[in-house]
Amino acid sequence: MSVAHSYFPNRGDDGYRVEHYDLSLDYRIGPNKLTAVARISAVATRQTESFGLDLGAFRVGKVLVGGAQARHARRGDKLVVTPAAALREGEPFVAEVHYAGTPRPISTRWGELGWEELTDGVLVASQPIGAPSWFPCNDRPDDKAAYRISVTTASPYEVVATGALAAKRRAGSATTWVYEQREPMATYLASVQIGRYRQEVVPGPVPQRLAFPWRAAARVRHDFGRQGQMLEAFAKRFGPYPFDGYTVVVAGDELEIPIEAQGMSIFGVNHADGRRGSERLVAHELAHQWFGNSLTIGDWRDIWLHEGFAAYAEWLWSEDSGGEPAEEHARRAHRKLAALPQDFALADPGLDRLFDDRVYKRGALALHALRRTLGDAAFHHMLREWTAAHRYGTVSTRQFTSHAERYSTRPLETFFWTWLRDPRLPFLP
Repeated sequence: MSVAHSYFPNRGDDGYRVEHYDLSLDYRIGPNKLTAVARISAVATRQTESFGLDLGAFRVGKVLVGGAQARHARRGDKLVVTPAAALREGEPFVAEVHYAGTPRPISTRWGELGWEELTDGVLVASQPIGAPSWFPCNDRPDDKAAYRISVTTASPYEVVATGALAAKRRAGSATTWVYEQREPMATYLASVQIGRYRQEVVPGPVPQRLAFPWRAAARVRHDFGRQGQMLEAFAKRFGPYPFDGYTVVVAGDELEIPIEAQGMSIFGVNHADGRRGSERLVAHELAHQWFGNSLTIGDWRDIWLHEGFAAYAEWLWSEDSGGEPAEEHARRAHRKLAALPQDFALADPGLDRLFDDRVYKRGALALHALRRTLGDAAFHHMLREWTAAHRYGTVSTRQFTSHAERYSTRPLETFFWTWLRDPRLPFLP
């Protein structure tokens, strides 16, 4: 069960690759009780007698592999499964895990992650390692798979999950919602939101939905009213929007920061102030659909490929919407960063600095410096080709620098070393 990810060496298992998760969840909101079955379709990448699934503190009733009973044991946060017969390299298999319990978020240095109770409902925010708080999985960002998520809960509540709504069935006092995510998705981007929400369809270049508490309706409609324009602006700069639709959930509780999921972003009610005071965050989360969700890093050390790009999208939206140009944002950010400790490499910031704001801002600055170096036309052509070449795939810093080199009239080795590997903040070109 060895893994190559230095930041989270105990997460995931490279002995298999998942192709599809089929999750059937029965959730009771009041007592916070989950009864579930996960069917995981996978392929063994080597011969092995057992494999590991990342799973939180649930009671596991039984595990089947290929329809036959399999032995299972808990080793910390791992559910170790031993099939009746060893798996051969290249062999497809289906593991079925029956589990139940009280879902609770995973405590980390960044706070609690994963399945979390709201005042009246549920929020799932898993980045980077919260997915096992609600389903057994191969919790590594490079193992992307398709999903079917079925959630049964009390009928007064709306369920919004990643993917497209495929079915909705009411039986007595409960309703079952079924969502299907066809495009490959990393485990941390799978999400379920449950609340007493009103859902509305918003016109725009791609299908958009808003889910929000009724009391916040006017503020939400106003604050997300320019999202269609954002989609059009980003499609010109980054290439076509990568998914079939986009959903924004505004939770009834306040949240410290918004959260991304695939084809979805989740905001707190405090982010809808009726004055578009959080519009830069609306742009940031939307940009993650390209940089983070369609193109997903295979190793968390490359986090700047997500957060630096989304932070730069904030500046681009400011530029496109009549606000300050990216140049002004870059100059101001450079002055602030120059006054702060310069003690990490952008392309490998270390676990403690994974979500440090300096990673976001220096990543955005590196992209602005690259834009200055390549020129506007070449820079945006490079970005569109980057998202097209790796659509729904896994990316790394090495791949990006090799890709960008092709759009430059001079070598960029020194440029990328100073911006990505040297802790000292370079001057803007």
